[in-house]
Amino acid sequence: MKAENNKKVTLEYEGRLETGEIFDSSKHGDHSHPLTFTIGKNEVIPGFEKNVIGMDINEEKEFTINPEDAYGLVDEKLFQEVPLSVLPPEPKPQKGMTLIMPTPQGNIPLTIEEVKDKSVVLNLNHPLAGKKLIFKIKLTAVE
Repeated sequence: MKAENNKKVTLEYEGRLETGEIFDSSKHGDHSHPLTFTIGKNEVIPGFEKNVIGMDINEEKEFTINPEDAYGLVDEKLFQEVPLSVLPPEPKPQKGMTLIMPTPQGNIPLTIEEVKDKSVVLNLNHPLAGKKLIFKIKLTAVE
């Protein structure tokens, strides 16, 4: 059975950046957490779904997704400077640190882009925004 619109699919995957750094995987040590989603329901990034469509069970594939079909380009408007006083005192803010901001839509990861004397510059872009993503997948089920 082929993966197509409105079909629930399950797959093993590994996602890495152009540097070779693995940012996500369905395998964690000696156990696995396969990804399951329904094609056409916008449950995964568009470029990922597009590459799964048409695959057969047990088929393996490797593909690259450009930022526009993944988490988008870096949006300069999503860099915000805020006073240090709005952050918890511990741990001490450092460049590259990730913070989680609760919102009604769910938690959003923020990255500290710059630490100044009395403020920090937060990057509200998705951590994978602006990056090409390389996936290696194996389709294991289609319902």
